[in-house]
Amino acid sequence: MSALIHQFVVHRLNLSDDGKLHFIPRTSCFEPSKEIETLAQQLHTTFNSKPGKGVGGFVEETEKETENTFSADLSQVLQSEMDFHAFSVKSGEFLLQTLAKDEMVETGFLIFSQYEYLATQYLLIALIDTKQHVAVNQQMDLDYSDHLDFSKMQLAVRIDITQWQVTPEQFRYISFLKGRMGRKVSDFFMHYIGCEEKVDVKQQNKQLMQNVDDYLSQEQCDTHEKNQHRGSVASYFKERVVEGEDVTVEEIAQFLPKDEDSGQSFTLFNDQQEVPLEQRFQPDRAAIKSLAKFSGAGGGVTINFDRPLLGERILYDPHTDTLTIRGIPPNLKDQLLRATKGK
Repeated sequence: MSALIHQFVVHRLNLSDDGKLHFIPRTSCFEPSKEIETLAQQLHTTFNSKPGKGVGGFVEETEKETENTFSADLSQVLQSEMDFHAFSVKSGEFLLQTLAKDEMVETGFLIFSQYEYLATQYLLIALIDTKQHVAVNQQMDLDYSDHLDFSKMQLAVRIDITQWQVTPEQFRYISFLKGRMGRKVSDFFMHYIGCEEKVDVKQQNKQLMQNVDDYLSQEQCDTHEKNQHRGSVASYFKERVVEGEDVTVEEIAQFLPKDEDSGQSFTLFNDQQEVPLEQRFQPDRAAIKSLAKFSGAGGGVTINFDRPLLGERILYDPHTDTLTIRGIPPNLKDQLLRATKGK
């Protein structure tokens, strides 16, 4: 499934020799083409794959700073009262002001992509840097070229236009990357579009994994059944991550056992929690790992093993706080034997 492009334009934030940040706009939007469609699809897929997103919505007009007209301008674009290119230029110039106000320096190509994917309208804004590639031509000379480095995407926001228009009261139509090295995008990128975070996606995913484990324990499933159910939930998660769609409590309940006699289900179990999960939220790829593996690190020790091994090859004694491993991996065993002989 490919993205249907409505508007696509690229501007640039560049640092001059004197250390001043400049906004360099493109003169017009790109004409839709297969190449642009592929590029937009790559952006969409990369954004979906990034973990740790935040979710929220536009700040109410009464709470918004007067100079921020992003949501009002976007509304005019959707009503054909403002040209998309003019909107992107105005937004880019405001981003430059926001960076300067917050004393931030970010350079790269600022991409505005309005597209449709799976009957949903989106606006994705991303600041992408470049990396240099080297190729050898037919004359055996080296050719240097700069490519957009999608893998290093750090600053990006996506607005679900369809949800904003249909169910704005849910306040979850904007998703954004959290930024690098612990710095939240809310420091300036959220301010840039006038967004307020509503749902802590990472915490929701972490709580979901714990709720799934607690529910399976309550249902007294054996180890094999638990692993099967976890595997089904993990497959569902992966599918949603790829599609860029939310996970829902109701759909997750379909992959977990239900007690027909008592009517107990994962949905009811969630509702009974002190702080129930949101009914729908974005999946975090990192959370899937906990469904399939146990892992931990500390005190110079790093341990990582598949869940089905617990109780089989790996035994845990909570009283002595020890793990017993049966069948050491050959490469580790070889290192241990060499170390033992060397003493």
